[in-house]
Amino acid sequence: MTDRDLLAQIARSAGGKAGYKQLVRELGLGGGRERRLLLEQLARMTARGDLIKADREHWSIPKRVGAGTRDNLMAGRLDLHRDGYGFVRPNARQGSQKEEDVFIPPDEINGAMQGDQVLVELAPPRADGRRLGRIARILERRNPTVVGIFHYAKSDREMGDKVVPFDERMTQHIVIPFGQALPGPEDQETPHRVLGSETATAAHHDDFEGLVVDVEITSWPTPTRPPIGRVIEVLGDPDDFGVDVEMMIRKHQLPRVFPEKVLAEARDVAFLDEVEANRRRDCRGLPIVTIDGETARDFDDAVLVRERADGGYELQVHIADVAEYVGSGTDLDLEARLRGTSVYFPDRAIPMLPHELSTGICSLRPKEDRLVLSCIMQLSSAGRIESFEIIEGVIRSAERMTYTDVHAILEGDAETRTQYAQLVPEFERMRYLAGLMNKRREERGSIDFDLPEPVIEFDENGQMRGVTKSERTWANRLIEEFMLAANECVATWLEDLGVPSLYRIHEKPEPRRVVQFEELAAGFGYSLGLGALPVKRIQTRGDRRDAQRSGRQVRTHEVPEDIAVTPKMYQKLAARIEGKPEERILSYLMLRSLRQARYSEINEGHFALAAPTYTHFTSPIRRYPDLIVHRITKALLRDGVDGRAEVAEGRHGSPWTHPHEGLGIVIHRAKKHAHGEGFNGEPPIPEAELAQIAEESSQAERRAAEAERELVEWKKVRFMEDRLGEEFAALVLNPTKYGLFVELTDLFVEGLVPIDTLRDDRYTWRENTHEIIGERSGRRFRAGDRVQVILDRILAQERRLQFSIVEEGIPLTGKKQSKPPPKSKKNRRKESTASGSKRIPRHIHKQKRR
Repeated sequence: MTDRDLLAQIARSAGGKAGYKQLVRELGLGGGRERRLLLEQLARMTARGDLIKADREHWSIPKRVGAGTRDNLMAGRLDLHRDGYGFVRPNARQGSQKEEDVFIPPDEINGAMQGDQVLVELAPPRADGRRLGRIARILERRNPTVVGIFHYAKSDREMGDKVVPFDERMTQHIVIPFGQALPGPEDQETPHRVLGSETATAAHHDDFEGLVVDVEITSWPTPTRPPIGRVIEVLGDPDDFGVDVEMMIRKHQLPRVFPEKVLAEARDVAFLDEVEANRRRDCRGLPIVTIDGETARDFDDAVLVRERADGGYELQVHIADVAEYVGSGTDLDLEARLRGTSVYFPDRAIPMLPHELSTGICSLRPKEDRLVLSCIMQLSSAGRIESFEIIEGVIRSAERMTYTDVHAILEGDAETRTQYAQLVPEFERMRYLAGLMNKRREERGSIDFDLPEPVIEFDENGQMRGVTKSERTWANRLIEEFMLAANECVATWLEDLGVPSLYRIHEKPEPRRVVQFEELAAGFGYSLGLGALPVKRIQTRGDRRDAQRSGRQVRTHEVPEDIAVTPKMYQKLAARIEGKPEERILSYLMLRSLRQARYSEINEGHFALAAPTYTHFTSPIRRYPDLIVHRITKALLRDGVDGRAEVAEGRHGSPWTHPHEGLGIVIHRAKKHAHGEGFNGEPPIPEAELAQIAEESSQAERRAAEAERELVEWKKVRFMEDRLGEEFAALVLNPTKYGLFVELTDLFVEGLVPIDTLRDDRYTWRENTHEIIGERSGRRFRAGDRVQVILDRILAQERRLQFSIVEEGIPLTGKKQSKPPPKSKKNRRKESTASGSKRIPRHIHKQKRR
């Protein structure tokens, strides 16, 4: 049953309200699986705001009327700030993707917690367009468990012990009633318990003070009472090996352990069907290779480049056919959809699919037969795609290559070239073709910031050794070029057929962010070349009220309207700053000015790639949207749709480029279906379901990215604990009203220089120039400045490093102070967790400055 049918069913009920048992009876649902699917569908529709959960087993349709009325409701996800206020991010739905966030004042949170799905009652919009609201109802709690630091009650007058959440956006501590600090035997069966092999248990500890625990919420917070919970798991000391990863898994509610029924299904399907393999196009005799990182275990893409007799090229991109093993609606499929994506931590991964699939039958291992979905492209001698064909095939990878080895081959390393002598011409041909394709992509305006990513290095004992910047060589870039081409071809083929599908979209930047970037770039002498910016002038009620009281003229604000910015503008600026000292900071600021890419059932193009049509097709082992695109593609091919298409050189229809800029894919409509032009049958997946999957997948992607980023930041902070009091060269990334955000030059580590630590003058933040300026001296701190800093304080729980500026004229020693005698681990834990930070002693700080 589609969402539309279910909404109609509930709408026909008395008062637009229906119960679970009523729906089961009216829909004639049978076994447990059908009823479970109904509950999951109701939960998804509730999370999107299509339904309201009236009570435990009843759902109703929300009222929606014009703006400014009490029934003007909107559903979304609550993101809190540590200062108590929050923003509700509207759920992305057809026709409302461009809705702005709604500000929720602290006194209108009404007991909601970070990440909850809520229903917001909108207040009349302000004169400046800012949207305000109050949380009218909590639709879905997203924090059944909370991970945090345990602290014993200081007196019997308190309600109980407490746990301070690891997530600083949860400003209320969780009360643990006396006697419930020790997990009992019944907690072994709790649905929220997800133990890891490294995790400590309560039996190992006689003192919980300062330990990391996982708490199950037993009573949700209200405006007047904090949440109440019970400890279900003791993870251990924050400094213990592996505890940091377990903390992130629980904080971000990452599903880690596969249910036994999912594992059983994976074992049942994890074999190669010889009949199916023989039915497909046989590519097993070709020198196809995979190219991945050294630690990769799931190989979902393989490539081959051949030179044609006419001087052109054939590019083959073969992708693991995961959809052949993960059927729609199966336990494997539901688990993959729940996870949405694999999560990659520095020392481990949480896969989307069980290992029987992700590193087994679906992984394109060398010298083993594997089923694939392939995009075979024909390119001219100049690197332009002339035609392509999408097929079901079978391959046998000739070699498992790493980026390091391919880079060595391309750089002329004699030993590596000898080791892979037969494949050396293949990689040189790939490098040449990738260069041609990259040049054509640049011509149409595709942006490439080439920002480095942090890489955590470990020693042989698994202890962190340092933080370095990732190296992006042509070995990485040639795979990127080939995957981009395959993704774009498949996306355009599906759109040209008119079949509902998933797209990877990247919308045009918000005018406000573009204007902010232009102001910052102007300080470095650069511009996007926008010309005069269109603005509208507004006056707020507050300004008018202040003007009446003071008798002064009403202040007028200029708000930027739509700006004709193109990806070519960003690309040209990126080329101008390449190799310059300000490249790092301006690239960072450009990236901040762009929107976040997401999944959508509606194609709106990809701004950063200057691509009118784009999707994700090349990583179905680790991304659920790719699996969905595979499922749609296979359904079309098996229904008789021709996977071949010719590509004509022409002007693409990107809304961000001028007609004379760039080249794009324009498919000549050939015979694509046995019954005539285009695809005229039922779509493989209805558009309404694709909209749900797009929203869920976008949220899962953000959740995984946040968990990965946060763990890296946590490890950086832990790594810097032994360098407290040291001096470093740093780059100012971003001056703000709080202070200077800086990045250390030799270590890929960031931190904050608070504005109140600048002692030599009274400094203020100038928003119009984005500078911090001393009132007496006129000394200015701007983005891109080089400074010398001392690591002054470590805020461990907030995962922040605090620096102070080294005074001018004071020589830098670069030496660490001698450490005091080590304390016992137990006392050290109590001291560090009592304040949540470590700070350099004042006498040592003075010594360092001398």
